[in-house]
Amino acid sequence: EVSRFLVTRGLWLVLIEFTVVRLGWSFDIHFNYFVAQVIFAIGVSMVALSTIVHLPRGAIAAIGLAMIAGHNALDGIKAEQLGAAAPLWNLLHQPGLFDIAPGVKFFVLYPLIPWIGVMAAGYALGPVFTQGCAMRVQQLFALGAVVTLGFVVLRAINLYGDPVPWAIQDNVLATVLSFINCEKYPPSLLYLGMTLGPALMLVAAFEWVRGPVADWIATFGRVPFFYYVVHIFLLHALAIVFAWATIGDIGWLFGPLAGHKPTTYGLPLAGIYAVWLAVVVALYPLCRWFAGIKRRRTAWWWSYL
Repeated sequence: EVSRFLVTRGLWLVLIEFTVVRLGWSFDIHFNYFVAQVIFAIGVSMVALSTIVHLPRGAIAAIGLAMIAGHNALDGIKAEQLGAAAPLWNLLHQPGLFDIAPGVKFFVLYPLIPWIGVMAAGYALGPVFTQGCAMRVQQLFALGAVVTLGFVVLRAINLYGDPVPWAIQDNVLATVLSFINCEKYPPSLLYLGMTLGPALMLVAAFEWVRGPVADWIATFGRVPFFYYVVHIFLLHALAIVFAWATIGDIGWLFGPLAGHKPTTYGLPLAGIYAVWLAVVVALYPLCRWFAGIKRRRTAWWWSYL
């Protein structure tokens, strides 16, 4: 039953990536350019997971951790060295652009190997959440601390785990930024350690958080897929309005990857954060409404939304 759900939900997400999500990013109805992004990676990772859920939990964890820890050993293999197999390597490990038909291009932004590993490791971790509260918090925090410490040590020695080593810079802040400037496409071992380790500790820390603010935030967690899709359309629309009001040129905001951004367009970092917060607040009523619908409806297909 779990395997069947993972296959159908995974394929559904891939379909949504190349239709609804694609439209939100591009506002373009000409299907001549496809981008494999985060929803694609989650969907394909679910399909891959569906084939290994029949294995023992330990085997699933071992597969996931091996993919996470070992994929950087493949960094030396480049797609351009593989001839006709280059597109397959783009899908698995190295971001890249290739043709899938005359006049139709496919850009892989989220290669699959490490993300399938993260999905498998997360599935293997699942039983921890069925334990008692105290034991769950203890295990999650300890695991997060070990992963975070492992990131710090491995990053400090600059031997493995990320394609670009860090280096001492002119000041402390720049040095810290160099230290945490890890590769996301695909996510290196160190990038995943730097993000998943603290995230596990935060999950443990939030176990006892209650109150209006926690309830407000949890609303988004109840409808993450819905929020993700809607926020793309809203942000793209706001970008068009902002471009029209500030530079009078909006044509570049229609089409794959939003064309070439004019040098005069943009906001300072504080403005970016303000827009982000405004969009989150603006979408709260809609997310709360949809969360209420999902809570009241019991049909099987609501689990796909």
